[in-house]
Amino acid sequence: MAKRVLVYGGKGALGCTAVSQFKSSGWWVCSIDLVPNEHADANVVVGASESWTHQADFVEGKVAEVLRNEKVDAVVCVAGGWAGGNAASKDFVKNTDLMYKQSVWTSVISSQLAAKHMNEGGLLLLTGAKAALSGTPGMIGYGMAKAAVHQLVHSLSQHGSGLPKDTTVVGILPITLDTPANRAAMAGADFSQWTPLDFVARLIMDWAEKKEKPSSLLLQLTTEHGQTKVVGV
Repeated sequence: MAKRVLVYGGKGALGCTAVSQFKSSGWWVCSIDLVPNEHADANVVVGASESWTHQADFVEGKVAEVLRNEKVDAVVCVAGGWAGGNAASKDFVKNTDLMYKQSVWTSVISSQLAAKHMNEGGLLLLTGAKAALSGTPGMIGYGMAKAAVHQLVHSLSQHGSGLPKDTTVVGILPITLDTPANRAAMAGADFSQWTPLDFVARLIMDWAEKKEKPSSLLLQLTTEHGQTKVVGV
């Protein structure tokens, strides 16, 4: 029987690459996102919601319908986004709210899905950010949201977190991912300093298939001159 994975953010740039990587390795994939991923075996399409609890209940219900009492072997949350702003910015509160919806809501809901629907010994992967290891004055909401994800990873890794036995929990902390949107927004940047999506997707795949084990709970992805290193925090 094929192994199964839930990919939250499965239509984003990294999500699409991860879905394709899992599919090419023979996994059954369910994508959870604002729009469907045509390459996934199943899709849960999430509408805009002002309520965290409403979104959680909706996603949980749809995932339960799709799985039909089957379990998954991995839950991968690569949903997220970026918005800047300091405390004096006009959109400070608005952007902070958006960052929490995109990163914290999705990570918490993914964690609950893993607790309810993942086999023992599975993988739960969440996405933080290297920038959030210190102050982020020009993008305070982003830094706060990603730091919350880091804390969530720490809590989930400890006894009594509610996850299935022997779950591997890991947070990836990229700097800049080499996505089409980032290239369009920063056309003059040195792309050799950005982390390729294929590298990240293969890394997740290796962890999910237990070919490798994460060396730390939080792992920075640092790329220089086209070479990416995975460094524990």
